[in-house]
Amino acid sequence: QVQLVESGGGLVQAGGSLRLSCVASGRNFTNYQLGWFRRAPGKEREFVAGIRWRAGGSKNYADDVKGRFTISRDNNKNTVYLQMSSLKPEDTAVYYCTARPTILELGGETYWGQGTQVTVSS
Repeated sequence: QVQLVESGGGLVQAGGSLRLSCVASGRNFTNYQLGWFRRAPGKEREFVAGIRWRAGGSKNYADDVKGRFTISRDNNKNTVYLQMSSLKPEDTAVYYCTARPTILELGGETYWGQGTQVTVSS
């Protein structure tokens, strides 16, 4: 059974930092991109950042988090991280860890964590 378990959310003041963690288990994620989406109140879920699981995996970011957020992974711990800095009130959302199949895993299933709340006060 695949599980993505997030942690690290909380309340922080604008300009502050938080680090989210996601422990992935239950399958081989070599041909997957792990990453983060978020859903703000009243908005659609949107992509935040992603990283290929295999060695040398490429990273990509949404435009509005570039330069502020950094995604990384520790394959030994099966964990992906999202370091968030210079947080803004508009970053307030539920953040979801996700594992999405790449082109090397055609037909693969997408997996989601349960979400962790991040609240940034002004």
